[in-house]
Formats: sequence, structure tokens, C-alpha cells
Amino acid sequence: MSVELVIREGSIAEVVKLAQQIPEFQSSYPPEEYQQRLSKVKHLILIALHEQQPVGFKVGYQSSDHIFYSWMGGVLPQYRQQQVAWRLAQYQEKWAAENGYTHVRFKTRNYLKPMLIFGLKNGFHIIEVIPKASVKDYRIILEKPL
Repeated sequence: MSVELVIREGSIAEVVKLAQQIPEFQSSYPPEEYQQRLSKVKHLILIALHEQQPVGFKVGYQSSDHIFYSWMGGVLPQYRQQQVAWRLAQYQEKWAAENGYTHVRFKTRNYLKPMLIFGLKNGFHIIEVIPKASVKDYRIILEKPL
């Protein structure tokens, strides 16, 4: 099932406000972190709206000449399983391809199973695992050719 969505480019302030409403981002990044990461590289900030209310976001930036790094994304719990994340990803991938990128990459943590499943179901491949003190905190890097 999916809801009617409008996807548009957004701002750091919108993303920070939305991230504060997502349980997995209890200690989300402050605006300064977004500014630091995005200020000197080509980037894309997307906001998904349902009935003019923000329900999800996706932020990415240029990692190299050919790789677009999908850094942050989230969907409000009540809008999950309604293709919001998928629609944001489709928009981001289309934009990345149109802007000359050949791959999209993202990093997640082992305990975030829905993100792993989402990536694998949508054509991403695991390209690296970075061990941490606890197995649940291992970082998993996934990449998809465009």
C-alpha cells in the first residue's frame, strides 16, 4: 500500500526537524553537521510530503566523481511500509544518474535490519563490512549501480 506523495527538494532545517520525530534518530545530527558535510559538495535534500505534511526525507552528496553517497534518510513510523522510502530512493537515484553518477552508496548498522532488507531488495550489494566492538554495531556498506 502507498500513500499519495509529493517529493520536492528541501532544506537542512526541514530535515533536522523531521529527523527529531524519528525514533531511530534519538540523537540526530545538528544542523551544523549537515552544513559541514554538504557545503562544499554537490548534494540533494529531498522531502516527502503527504497532504502537505513532511513524512520522510533523504539526504545525499557527492562522494567521488562517480559515487553519490546516500547519507541520511528516514520516514515517520506511521508512514512506513507505504513506499515512502522507496519513492525517495527512486527520485534520488534518477537525479544521481542525470547528474553523471554511476553508483549510489549507503552505510547502515547491523542492527538496522529494515535498512539492510530495503537495500538488498532494491538492487544494492554489500561491498564492505566494518567491524566494531559489538556485532550489532558493525557498519555495512552497500552500493548499487545506476
